[in-house]
Amino acid sequence: MNSRRHAHVVNENDIEWARPETHKMFGAARKRLGGEVGAEKIGCTLFEVEPGKRAFPMHAHSMNEEAVYVLAGTGTLRIGTGDAEQQVPIRAGDFMAFPASLRLAHQIVNTSEEVLRYLCISTQSLPEVLVYPDSKKVGLMVQAEAGLPDWPELRGRSFKLLRDEDSLGYYDGE
Repeated sequence: MNSRRHAHVVNENDIEWARPETHKMFGAARKRLGGEVGAEKIGCTLFEVEPGKRAFPMHAHSMNEEAVYVLAGTGTLRIGTGDAEQQVPIRAGDFMAFPASLRLAHQIVNTSEEVLRYLCISTQSLPEVLVYPDSKKVGLMVQAEAGLPDWPELRGRSFKLLRDEDSLGYYDGE
């Protein structure tokens, strides 16, 4: 029996933690609050990042804007690309915004010995192009299409990662 008060209201305690595949530098549990209440154009996810870990690789969005509010703990925000990258200490009570820009790469690192807990809020516009400057990848995200070859599904979207190599000419291979 569903004990929810309303379809558009959820308490974080009513959602199980998702623990995606971990990697040597990445380790975070998440609760997707936005999807639970039927949000379509905005997402909100609660993260708990383990000490010394990150939730995501360094990345930038071409289409979507993100904002983060730190609920508990401390860490370091990496922001910017190349020579313009800065490392900014963050702590509980800090709010940060990342407008859509391929020059505004960002990553939150838990540099403390305690769990870092934060809310991430973002627009959910498609199509989306992402860049990953540390690993030199480009991500393409579109509305999920059944049977789209070589495009794995990710949370109801088709997502593809490519190496960011030399750009081709418009008619290359035609």
